[in-house]
Amino acid sequence: MDKPVEMFDRDHEWSALTRFITDVQPGATLGVVSGRRRQGKTFLLDAACRAAGGFYFGATEAADAESLRRLSASLTAHVRPASPFHFADWSEAVDALLALGTERPVPVVIDEFPYLAKANPELPSIIQEALRPLRDQRTASRSRLLLCGSALSFMGRLLSGNAPLRGRAGLELVVRPLDYRLAAEFWGLADPRLAVRVGAVVGGTPAYRREFARGDAPSGPEDFDDWVVRTVLNPETPLFREARYLLAEEPDLRDTALYLSVLAAVADGNATRGGMAGYLERKATDIAHPINVLEDAGLLHRDADVFRQNRPTYRIAEPLIGFYHAIMRPVWDQLERPGNAARVWQASQRRFAGNVLGPHYEQLCRDWALHHAEPDLLGGLPARVGHGVVHDEKARVGHEVDVAVLGIGDGGTTPLLAIGEAKWNDTMGLGHVERLRGLRDLIARSGRYDTRATRLLCFSGAGFDDRARAAAEDDPSVHLVDLATLYGRGARDGHG
Repeated sequence: MDKPVEMFDRDHEWSALTRFITDVQPGATLGVVSGRRRQGKTFLLDAACRAAGGFYFGATEAADAESLRRLSASLTAHVRPASPFHFADWSEAVDALLALGTERPVPVVIDEFPYLAKANPELPSIIQEALRPLRDQRTASRSRLLLCGSALSFMGRLLSGNAPLRGRAGLELVVRPLDYRLAAEFWGLADPRLAVRVGAVVGGTPAYRREFARGDAPSGPEDFDDWVVRTVLNPETPLFREARYLLAEEPDLRDTALYLSVLAAVADGNATRGGMAGYLERKATDIAHPINVLEDAGLLHRDADVFRQNRPTYRIAEPLIGFYHAIMRPVWDQLERPGNAARVWQASQRRFAGNVLGPHYEQLCRDWALHHAEPDLLGGLPARVGHGVVHDEKARVGHEVDVAVLGIGDGGTTPLLAIGEAKWNDTMGLGHVERLRGLRDLIARSGRYDTRATRLLCFSGAGFDDRARAAAEDDPSVHLVDLATLYGRGARDGHG
């Protein structure tokens, strides 16, 4: 299967689909493809069907009988039998889909499967029965049945626990947003500082450039403000209301007002359960359910404190939703009126820097440490990267650590590979290095981690002064990480 030339990246996903679809072993097999909306799942699966001569059916939110009629018509157009299909039930329909693979491996895609299962909750059980190991229709077929969906909470339950399809799937593929480096390449952004700012608004969702912004990307750093005004803050573009629609499209979110308020609390800097509860003037137990639902939907991400496992914090997983709640929602009435976007954006600069850009940059630094930093730089392969609070018992004060990298323990004390501080708009100096040294000593005194080889990472979007560079030259444990290093476009500052 040749990947379409117009498909950006997705090499891993295409290879996984190719192996699954072209597998020549006898017997029909099941695959599950999931991912948040706008990530290109439909494009990916439709391209796979075209490349392998398969069948693609996109479900819609409809009654069971209507969906069966649509599937009958679509399969009739694909197969062109002597008489058209008229499926009386889903058992008959699934058998017809399995019959497509009697001569060779054939991909059979049912996209937006949650719509069908919502109308007919028995559908997963019907598919389970159709794929029963000794059933003639299964053993005589080499159909590669792929169920796809954007409702992450539903798709997550499809193969879990006592679900009918548990143990039936030979492929479980999650199509994620583009990594921050790939997102910069996709948007054609050569300037790392511009890439960070654009990523803080639209993240790594491919559809936001091609379909939603109609290919409009900032021409350079000086065009960023105008780009924000003419795209995401422009009521004439699809990006303007996208954050609202993402929430409304999740089937498990019923009381949307409460979920919006939870996201607004996080966007305003209330990252703990207690902080959210205080913001909403509710008890922490009252918001436990909406937090869990937002997590299952892939809209909220829980980050455990590296140093205190029982103190998790939360962040909004989709940058556009975070941008909407921090910048757009408080002044929505003004933005809906044409001509106000530039004025609103000018007045939102401080909030954008503090509530959107700063947290986004810190997360990029953690992503770099986990996925891109060389193990030699860190002194080992990271097992876990996060942030945390180090407590000074004597002074009775807590110290924030933006980046904490834990290694793989060998049965003894867990190695702390690195701790780091991230500053988006500050030039970092010797004071930042000394702060990290002090924190390393404080952690060492606790005895909970092996800090003998802990590296000190200084991340800055504005650069480093001469004293910081001198410290990095003199101390092998100190590393200065600039934006070019984050994006893999330059040599690392300091030694090495």
